[in-house]
Amino acid sequence: MKKIIAVDGPAGAGKSTVSKIVAARLGYTYIDTGAMYRAVALKVLLSGKTVEDVTQNIDIKLDESGKVFLDGHEVTKEIRTPEVSRGASDVAKFGVVRKRLTELQREMATQGKVIMDGRDIGTQVLPNADLKIFLTASVEERARRRFEELKEKNFAADFEQIKKEISLRDKQDSEREIAPLAQAEDAILLDSTDLNIEQVVEKILQLAAC
Repeated sequence: MKKIIAVDGPAGAGKSTVSKIVAARLGYTYIDTGAMYRAVALKVLLSGKTVEDVTQNIDIKLDESGKVFLDGHEVTKEIRTPEVSRGASDVAKFGVVRKRLTELQREMATQGKVIMDGRDIGTQVLPNADLKIFLTASVEERARRRFEELKEKNFAADFEQIKKEISLRDKQDSEREIAPLAQAEDAILLDSTDLNIEQVVEKILQLAAC
């Protein structure tokens, strides 16, 4: 069984959802790196301070149940708003942020038996991961999933606007100078456009057992 699994891909591809389920099935620790960038963005928005100032003394913790804590306060729901989502992509452009969070993420992975998802896990954070997966889906499908997610959480949602935001996020993530979104050369491409969650989970479990 692969001890360190890296799952990369664009926004809305289902990385967090399937990684969380795979981790539970395997008894692995799930590390949601996207939540860490969202936490940085949230602190910038709440504090009004610069990204550099926020990063110097930020404290981010993830527990086994998936809860996210920022400076000792749980912010699991607060980091999932559309505003914070947009901010996460912005703060990820800063080298000081990526450097600090990459250090924390590598430290978390030293225990082994982890599955970590993000944009640059296989290319930058864990280049020696035992299994690398690049999970994607069409923009239309990712927008539909995000739209349904926001509706369930009672957030205002506009499908066409979500499509535009996802396309812009893809462009920003792929073209940024520092650790851009990219499929690692040895990563396995998994397109989930026509697959449900359980089908994606099963495919990853099969790959992990190889």
